[in-house]
Amino acid sequence: MRVVLTLVERALNEAGAGLADVVRTRMYLADARHWEEVGRVHGEVFGSIRPASTMVVAALLNAKWSVEMEAEAVIRHG
Repeated sequence: MRVVLTLVERALNEAGAGLADVVRTRMYLADARHWEEVGRVHGEVFGSIRPASTMVVAALLNAKWSVEMEAEAVIRHG
């Protein structure tokens, strides 16, 4: 999960934003047994930011993946 969040943060930075701009996340888990670990890491990274969040258990596109994540951010310019 930390790798996924590092990629999200990098993409946000390239767009001129940061984790504080994230308003919603969706985490897709290949195995429901990992929900606590994923939730813990999500909480550690986002801390007081507290975006709306959803976890879904589903088959992922790549069988090697255990977590996939979407993050929506609002970037305010000016």
